[in-house]
Amino acid sequence: MSHNASEATAGVRPPRITVLDILRFASELVAIASLAVWGFAAWDFPWNIVFGLGAPALAILVWALFVSPKAVFSVHPFIRALVELLVFLSATVAWWALGQPWLGLGIGVVSVVIGVLHGRRELAA
Repeated sequence: MSHNASEATAGVRPPRITVLDILRFASELVAIASLAVWGFAAWDFPWNIVFGLGAPALAILVWALFVSPKAVFSVHPFIRALVELLVFLSATVAWWALGQPWLGLGIGVVSVVIGVLHGRRELAA
Protein backbone atom coordinates (compact mmCIF):
# COMPACT_ATOMS: atom_id res chain seq x y z
CA MET A 1 0.00 0.00 0.00
CA SER A 2 1.55 3.29 -1.05
CA HIS A 3 0.90 6.45 0.83
CA ASN A 4 0.93 9.74 -0.92
CA ALA A 5 1.59 12.87 1.12
CA SER A 6 -1.72 14.32 -0.03
CA GLU A 7 -3.55 11.14 1.00
CA ALA A 8 -1.98 11.14 4.46
CA THR A 9 -3.05 14.70 5.15
CA ALA A 10 -6.40 14.70 3.44
CA GLY A 11 -8.55 17.40 4.95
CA VAL A 12 -5.64 19.05 6.75
CA ARG A 13 -4.47 22.34 5.29
CA PRO A 14 -0.83 23.25 5.77
CA PRO A 15 -0.20 26.61 7.42
CA ARG A 16 -0.22 29.47 4.95
CA ILE A 17 2.99 31.48 5.14
CA THR A 18 2.72 35.04 3.89
CA VAL A 19 5.27 37.70 3.01
CA LEU A 20 4.44 39.36 6.34
CA ASP A 21 5.39 36.15 8.19
CA ILE A 22 8.73 36.07 6.38
CA LEU A 23 9.37 39.75 7.15
CA ARG A 24 8.53 39.20 10.80
CA PHE A 25 10.92 36.25 11.01
CA ALA A 26 13.62 38.31 9.28
CA SER A 27 13.13 41.15 11.78
CA GLU A 28 13.47 38.66 14.64
CA LEU A 29 16.73 37.38 13.16
CA VAL A 30 18.04 40.94 12.75
CA ALA A 31 17.21 41.71 16.39
CA ILE A 32 18.98 38.55 17.60
CA ALA A 33 22.01 39.25 15.39
CA SER A 34 22.09 42.86 16.62
CA LEU A 35 22.30 41.69 20.21
CA ALA A 36 25.12 39.29 19.32
CA VAL A 37 27.07 42.04 17.55
CA TRP A 38 26.58 44.33 20.53
CA GLY A 39 27.70 41.67 22.97
CA PHE A 40 30.86 40.82 21.07
CA ALA A 41 31.77 44.41 20.12
CA ALA A 42 30.86 46.44 23.20
CA TRP A 43 32.66 44.42 25.86
CA ASP A 44 36.25 43.41 26.55
CA PHE A 45 37.33 39.80 26.82
CA PRO A 46 36.00 37.65 28.56
CA TRP A 47 32.76 39.60 28.95
CA ASN A 48 32.35 39.84 25.18
CA ILE A 49 31.87 36.07 25.07
CA VAL A 50 29.35 36.19 27.92
CA PHE A 51 27.29 39.02 26.44
CA GLY A 52 27.83 38.01 22.79
CA LEU A 53 26.26 34.63 23.47
CA GLY A 54 24.07 35.51 26.45
CA ALA A 55 22.16 38.51 25.11
CA PRO A 56 20.85 36.75 21.98
CA ALA A 57 20.20 33.56 23.96
CA LEU A 58 18.12 35.51 26.47
CA ALA A 59 16.16 37.21 23.67
CA ILE A 60 15.50 33.83 22.01
CA LEU A 61 14.37 32.36 25.33
CA VAL A 62 11.99 35.25 26.06
CA TRP A 63 10.63 35.09 22.49
CA ALA A 64 10.06 31.33 22.76
CA LEU A 65 8.34 31.65 26.12
CA PHE A 66 5.93 34.47 25.26
CA VAL A 67 5.83 35.53 21.60
CA SER A 68 6.44 32.62 19.25
CA PRO A 69 3.51 30.91 17.52
CA LYS A 70 4.09 27.89 19.81
CA ALA A 71 4.87 29.94 22.92
CA VAL A 72 5.28 28.08 26.20
CA PHE A 73 3.05 30.55 28.06
CA SER A 74 -0.23 31.74 26.63
CA VAL A 75 -0.43 35.39 27.61
CA HIS A 76 -2.70 38.30 26.79
CA PRO A 77 -1.98 39.86 23.36
CA PHE A 78 -0.91 43.09 25.09
CA ILE A 79 1.79 41.20 27.03
CA ARG A 80 2.94 39.46 23.84
CA ALA A 81 3.22 42.82 22.09
CA LEU A 82 5.08 44.31 25.05
CA VAL A 83 7.63 41.47 25.10
CA GLU A 84 8.07 41.75 21.34
CA LEU A 85 8.64 45.50 21.64
CA LEU A 86 11.20 44.96 24.40
CA VAL A 87 13.22 42.60 22.19
CA PHE A 88 13.18 45.09 19.33
CA LEU A 89 13.95 47.97 21.70
CA SER A 90 16.95 46.08 23.04
CA ALA A 91 18.28 45.65 19.49
CA THR A 92 17.75 49.35 18.81
CA VAL A 93 19.53 50.37 22.01
CA ALA A 94 22.36 47.94 21.22
CA TRP A 95 23.10 49.72 17.94
CA TRP A 96 22.77 53.07 19.67
CA ALA A 97 25.36 51.95 22.26
CA LEU A 98 27.69 50.94 19.42
CA GLY A 99 27.57 54.47 18.02
CA GLN A 100 25.14 53.60 15.22
CA PRO A 101 21.94 55.39 16.29
CA TRP A 102 20.47 55.69 12.79
CA LEU A 103 20.95 51.99 12.10
CA GLY A 104 19.34 51.18 15.43
CA LEU A 105 16.46 53.55 14.80
CA GLY A 106 15.91 52.11 11.33
CA ILE A 107 15.87 48.55 12.63
CA GLY A 108 13.52 49.56 15.43
CA VAL A 109 11.05 51.38 13.19
CA VAL A 110 10.94 48.63 10.57
CA SER A 111 10.57 45.92 13.24
CA VAL A 112 7.77 47.76 15.02
CA VAL A 113 5.86 48.41 11.78
CA ILE A 114 6.13 44.73 10.83
CA GLY A 115 5.10 43.72 14.36
CA VAL A 116 2.07 46.01 14.34
CA LEU A 117 0.92 44.74 10.95
CA HIS A 118 1.41 41.14 12.05
CA GLY A 119 -0.39 41.76 15.35
CA ARG A 120 -3.34 43.40 13.62
CA ARG A 121 -3.64 40.41 11.30
CA GLU A 122 -3.57 37.99 14.24
CA LEU A 123 -6.20 39.92 16.17
CA ALA A 124 -8.46 40.10 13.12
CA ALA A 125 -8.32 36.31 12.64
